[in-house]
Amino acid sequence: MQDGPRFRLPEKEGFIEQLSIDCVIFGYRDRSLHVLVPKLNFRGGLSTLPGGFVRQDESIDEAALNILKGRTGIEKIYLEQFQVFGDLERSTGPFMRDIVRENAERHGENAGEVAWLTRRFVSIGYYALVNIAKVVPVKSEIDDSIDWHPLEALPAMVMDHNKIVAEALKALRNDLDRKLIGFNLLPERFTMQELRELYETVYDRAFTRSNFQRRILDLGVLERLEKKFTGAANKAPYLYRFILPDQG
Repeated sequence: MQDGPRFRLPEKEGFIEQLSIDCVIFGYRDRSLHVLVPKLNFRGGLSTLPGGFVRQDESIDEAALNILKGRTGIEKIYLEQFQVFGDLERSTGPFMRDIVRENAERHGENAGEVAWLTRRFVSIGYYALVNIAKVVPVKSEIDDSIDWHPLEALPAMVMDHNKIVAEALKALRNDLDRKLIGFNLLPERFTMQELRELYETVYDRAFTRSNFQRRILDLGVLERLEKKFTGAANKAPYLYRFILPDQG
């Protein structure tokens, strides 16, 4: 985990007011989906999703990519907008008022200049898929920590952020097979078993080995490479990689 640049709560000038972005960053390891979760360095140690705001001079996709780059250090990242969250009771007030007050005390700033953060926000939800081995999570000054958490053991998060994760998982399950995006969670080269285990993890159900392999190979999206040497007495499995659009 790396420390990010010095961070102060933003003033509203330059931003689209009452509009935010929340990102569910999925990684995969040990046959479990993980989510990247910062813990705020304020009283109560609240957990949250990586998020931010949209500047007047950038698109929402650009804003989301900037947030993700700042949290993962990765330039090229798979990103999918999946839902907008705008319930009437969706307000940052209950926890942001204390954060605004504490931040003003720390930096000698005028709390009124960042009071806009305590109002109701409509949030655009994105999910991102990353190779977890390539990510060194970056925490900002307002974070106590930022860590990967297994999907089945997420901490309680502020507002509706646990609900946002649940909706992101639904979207991922809908997109994984239809858009063939699983390679974003895997190393560049993988075995058929590793791919099947990923699908079983995302869908939370078992797949018959032979049927899964036949169905995947029939799609024509995998290139078979050399065998993976394991040193075991059993037959070594082949390695595969996804054929990306620019690879023919």
